[in-house]
Amino acid sequence: QVQLVESGGGLVQPGGSLRLSCVASGSDFSRNVMGWYRQYPGKQRELVAYITSGGSPNYVESVKGRFTISRDNAKNTMYLQMNSLKPEDTAVYYCHLLHRQADWGQGTQVTVSS
Repeated sequence: QVQLVESGGGLVQPGGSLRLSCVASGSDFSRNVMGWYRQYPGKQRELVAYITSGGSPNYVESVKGRFTISRDNAKNTMYLQMNSLKPEDTAVYYCHLLHRQADWGQGTQVTVSS
């Protein structure tokens, strides 16, 4: 039912910034808790940030102060503003619903390298 499409990744130098977008269609977006995940090669996806239906953000410690999660319910879109990027942020980033089943999107590659 729900489709998730991530975009905005790319290659950036350490200390640089990227803004990721996630468009969720086919569901009542505004009622869902949404999260950003990342996956390193050979490892499982890890939750890095999520935002409640009311707009309250939460982050893992490693990205606090650097990443900002937000959502625009009118556009069925979630964002991840990534600042002060580090090489260890290099991963494929995915969005997903925390409390509902959905197919994973293709993700968007973020590469931080000098």
